[in-house]
Amino acid sequence: MPYLLLRGLTHTATACLLLLLTACAEAPAQPLVTSPAVAVTSSISPTVTVATPLLSFDEWRSLLRSDAIAAGIDAELFDRAFAGVTLDPKVIAADSSQPEFSRPIWDYIDGAVSTPRVAQGRLLKAQHRPTLKAIRSAYAVDHEVLIAIWGMESNFGSNIGNNNVIRSLATLAFEGRRQVFWRSQLLAALQILQNGDSTTQKLIGSWAGAMGQTQFMPTTFNQYAVDFDGDGRRDLWQSTPDALASAANYLHNSGWDNGQPWGFEVSLPRSFDYALADPEVRHSLAQWRALGIEPVNPIDARDDNMASLFLPAGHRGPAFLLLNNFRSILKYNNSTAYALAIGLLSDALDGRPGVQAPWPRSDRQLGRSERVELQALLAQNGFEPGPADGIIGANTRKAVRAFQQRQGQPADGYPSYELLQQLRKR
Repeated sequence: MPYLLLRGLTHTATACLLLLLTACAEAPAQPLVTSPAVAVTSSISPTVTVATPLLSFDEWRSLLRSDAIAAGIDAELFDRAFAGVTLDPKVIAADSSQPEFSRPIWDYIDGAVSTPRVAQGRLLKAQHRPTLKAIRSAYAVDHEVLIAIWGMESNFGSNIGNNNVIRSLATLAFEGRRQVFWRSQLLAALQILQNGDSTTQKLIGSWAGAMGQTQFMPTTFNQYAVDFDGDGRRDLWQSTPDALASAANYLHNSGWDNGQPWGFEVSLPRSFDYALADPEVRHSLAQWRALGIEPVNPIDARDDNMASLFLPAGHRGPAFLLLNNFRSILKYNNSTAYALAIGLLSDALDGRPGVQAPWPRSDRQLGRSERVELQALLAQNGFEPGPADGIIGANTRKAVRAFQQRQGQPADGYPSYELLQQLRKR
């Protein structure tokens, strides 16, 4: 859900809004997902502008302490958690960094489904088979997807981060983007301490506060983490059974359909209408087959399963039909590249073949400034890509698809460098 972006407000004005908004701020269902934001200016009315002094970090922390105590956090626990806590400039730098270039999806998939990762995952799947069977019995989630998430999120527990979660979240809540969201995560982290699931020394994670072997955000932890080993604590840091069962609980509550695939690679007929590769276009597997789409490898899936067609690298790359389980993975991390990597890694762990169609590895990828330019040019030409923010979302792909249709090209919605050059010429 959208969150207020409080950049531009003084900390005093921000604190006032935070006191009003904290009670209704909700965390997103999946960890580490950036939500849309609405800008709030420092002008309260056309004639009145905020000109009050900035709050210091100590003053802000005092306000937070009052709110935390009112929410049921023990005062002594709060003081212990914040003892020696200062702002972390590395966290602010990480939050504000926007790299110009991102990895092509085929490079991302290559790294995610590497031979060493698959080999280690298979060994761990065999080692933890009794636990995985018990988890499947309790939550109806397949072994392979849990091992895949474990591998992707923390390299099977070997990289859980070493940042003080309270310090990271306090830094982000004080002066980061989306301060209301980060403040809700900080209060949730204090609740984890209050519940006795961790201690101030052991509450570590990523720079953004994602924690444990499955990298849960604090609000997600409080809602979905489980004590599966029965020691009285939900320990996602040291207890692999707790971590895997918590991920299973999350997927179960996200609609996981046990025994059904996340999706599968398909071949497309000649003269196919690539405009059907739209996440809003969903047909049953039987309907897709009637359109001439066939699995590349044998697949065991119900014909009434609803699926959408996905072309992650445009019409010259592999094609996939994505089922409901893919959407469940997206709720864990709202990135199609991430969800595809989890799906392909889980297939590899189960001994299934990898992607058969070649990736267009010679394609030149657009940098962030070029993506912004592409969106601006689409808008200038009468299409509606949404804001020129460099994020290729559903609206931008629709605009690209409309432009491709006007040009008589395969309307796959893929923002290629060639398409940008065409727009520049116009």
